[in-house]
Amino acid sequence: MSIWQDPTPTALLVLADGTVIEGMGLGAEGAIEAELCFNTAITGYQEILTDPSYAGQIVTFTFPHIGNVGTNEEDMETVAEDMRAGVRGCIIKSDITEPSNYRATRDLNQWLKDRNIIGLAGIDTRALTNLVRENGMPNAVIAHNPDGTFDVEALKSHAKAWAGLEGMDLAKTVTAENQYEWNEAPWVWNEGYRKISETPYHVVALDFGVKRNILRLLAGLGCKVTVLPATAKAEDVLNLNPDGVFLSNGPGDPAATGTYALETIKAVIKKDIPTFGICLGHQMLGLALGAKTTKMHQGHHGANHPVKDHTTNKVEIVSMNHGFAVDGKSLPEGVEETHISLFDGTNCGLQVTGKPVFSVQHHPEASPGPQDSHYLFKRFVNLMRARRKEALLSEHEKV
Repeated sequence: MSIWQDPTPTALLVLADGTVIEGMGLGAEGAIEAELCFNTAITGYQEILTDPSYAGQIVTFTFPHIGNVGTNEEDMETVAEDMRAGVRGCIIKSDITEPSNYRATRDLNQWLKDRNIIGLAGIDTRALTNLVRENGMPNAVIAHNPDGTFDVEALKSHAKAWAGLEGMDLAKTVTAENQYEWNEAPWVWNEGYRKISETPYHVVALDFGVKRNILRLLAGLGCKVTVLPATAKAEDVLNLNPDGVFLSNGPGDPAATGTYALETIKAVIKKDIPTFGICLGHQMLGLALGAKTTKMHQGHHGANHPVKDHTTNKVEIVSMNHGFAVDGKSLPEGVEETHISLFDGTNCGLQVTGKPVFSVQHHPEASPGPQDSHYLFKRFVNLMRARRKEALLSEHEKV
């Protein structure tokens, strides 16, 4: 007579309150502390797992079948080649199946190992999502040991002791180490990425954890993009004589990153240079203009978020990934709220009255609508075009 025995758990998720959730391990081995969040996107798991904005976090995927299309060398969002950018861990419901896509080059499990990401599968991700929704994003430890041996009390202590993302500057951990140029344009089916040679506009991008597709969309609209580290000084930016300045997405607490970045942003605004910010860049711009940022209860993470653009009166379906937000009530005089989340009314965009300066909280490059928000990049280019035209008219008047 045989007796059914459940397999020995080879991975644990340990929350700061002492909750222990058992599952089966995937990817890298070891243990690491992080903030736990959930993402409601159905597709794009590779882009999510390589988005530098998720640094310091464990992502729970609400969609049950993650890994079914494998991974490839093209759907990467981090620019860093040393794999230091992206999530610390991922949690999925179903076992990873063999890849079923003609573009796949590796299965997700091996890809997780190669990128040193700890994974956990086989749990009720709906219940875990409800826990985060009700209680907020907890600090946690994710651990994977193939033999199933864990020091649970030590893991509980580490989860409880971890300080969390509030007050943490993570942009320095994912930013470029040195200045570089970008000329790769958006992907074309069955052709891949093309290179841009004609670049009438010069954009300086401050890299707080920039995603590749942002840079591609800028290049695709005729922009030569010079990427600078997050710590770049105002003179580093202004000496390049840019037509526009882009403030990128990124991880961590904007107030912490602002201790060294806000003065640079303020100097750019003072020069009336067209400026466009996304995600952390939006939050940083808000701080530079005198607004405040706050830590959110559960954050916004997914590709199905409705946002209203007050400047067009349209509703867009957008991709979100943020745990901090600009406090819309704190916007000073002369700064207008342009976008709001239709889920909770939080601020999702701003612009400065009388200046070519604007930003959005969501990710217009992520194309969940599929391209509802691509107009924002065109708006940025139009601002640069208008400023150049004004400069030419001014020179003509002098002559």
